[in-house]
Amino acid sequence: MEDLENIKILWDYMRMHHKLEKADCIIGLGTKDINVANIASELYLDGFANKIIFSGGLGKITYKLWNETEAEKFAKIAIEKGVPKKDIYLEKNSTNTGDNFRFSKKLIEDKKLNVKSCIVVSKPYNEKRVYAAFKKIMPEYKVIIHSENINCEEYYKKNGKEWIDILVGDVQRMELFCKRGWQIKMEIPQNVWNAYKSLAQKGYDKFVLKDIQDKGEKENIEIKLNKVL
Repeated sequence: MEDLENIKILWDYMRMHHKLEKADCIIGLGTKDINVANIASELYLDGFANKIIFSGGLGKITYKLWNETEAEKFAKIAIEKGVPKKDIYLEKNSTNTGDNFRFSKKLIEDKKLNVKSCIVVSKPYNEKRVYAAFKKIMPEYKVIIHSENINCEEYYKKNGKEWIDILVGDVQRMELFCKRGWQIKMEIPQNVWNAYKSLAQKGYDKFVLKDIQDKGEKENIEIKLNKVL
């Protein structure tokens, strides 16, 4: 497909390549991509953790598609796969990545769950942003970021092109949200930033914050929390 080289640059940048090992809890992040629920369930059934938190209300895409929260939908999938209901915890209020972790952390504390380490299941193209947000909000927890084992071309064939706009927007947020104190700093190589700008200029900008045009202009940007995607 056209622009594949730049898309792959962003895709490769966002992958964390963490090695799986056992943890106290699996956190499945809500999304339209129900494969996150499948993977989280498989990890539980394979013995990587003995509890799952599904985190997600209705987000910027799913509120148009579903009449139940992402967490509720994912829990049903997990139960159908054989995960006991008693080992599933639901966080049904978050609508962005930061709140996924703020509210999941509160759930862990309120339920007095014995959790010191987490496997966070996300989409393959936003692993690094998920990691950066987790380490800012839940720094005292050990974390492994995990997602579907798939390459960029296969993911495109399977899911179409809608996710590319999200990927482009997430790369922008890697820079901006660090400056706002919402996630830890992760270096963005110049070739990644160039690929982001090229794709945004070519129309993959549905989730790009439009008042930011260039890396040098970011210091003066003001964004209200209720506009954070």
